[in-house]
Amino acid sequence: MNQPFFTESDFNIFTTDSSLETRMDAIKSEIQPKFKEIEQEILPFLNNSTEEEFFGHIAKHARRTVNAPKDTWIAFATNKRGYKMLPHFQFGLWGTHLFVLFGIIYESPNKQKIATNFDKNKNKLFKLIPKNFVISYDHMKPDVHPRSKMKKDEFQQGIQRFHDVKKSEYLCGITIPKDEAITLTKESLIHTIKDTYNTLLPLYEISIK
Repeated sequence: MNQPFFTESDFNIFTTDSSLETRMDAIKSEIQPKFKEIEQEILPFLNNSTEEEFFGHIAKHARRTVNAPKDTWIAFATNKRGYKMLPHFQFGLWGTHLFVLFGIIYESPNKQKIATNFDKNKNKLFKLIPKNFVISYDHMKPDVHPRSKMKKDEFQQGIQRFHDVKKSEYLCGITIPKDEAITLTKESLIHTIKDTYNTLLPLYEISIK
């Protein structure tokens, strides 16, 4: 019988009151090995899908000195040294859910150019992004905006804000609630990640034009 890949205890790492050192030890021992397994499946998929070379970047949380991280992730980008400056794919978890996203965060030097390309393709993107997907404008918060509840003008306003506001970001994909996530086998989770990234590839293509 196939076992769930992520467990209740994985999510509890982020909901149990603990020190930075304690939480980081748990992330390194329990979560990061699973990220490595996901990386082995996802890198070949992205490389084949884009004909580019992607690299995995597991979050190190190196800047933290006091507060324990509230989430953790692995990002996939075409630079071996880092991902924050580039359009990238990410997978990770908060204490409440998994997330499978494509994103451009505020560190990207091409953020405004990408936002302009999104604006030029806004009608296409509005139709392309499935209604069960979500959009986030800040990767440091767990809050997301369901695509299903967005009217066209609100969708366009999100792109405009991404262009105009320095700290605004743009991430799109799916979230998987904890109760569902802890039922998924590795095989079914990998399938979901690949399927989600495949749907998001047009956003990636637009973002690198």
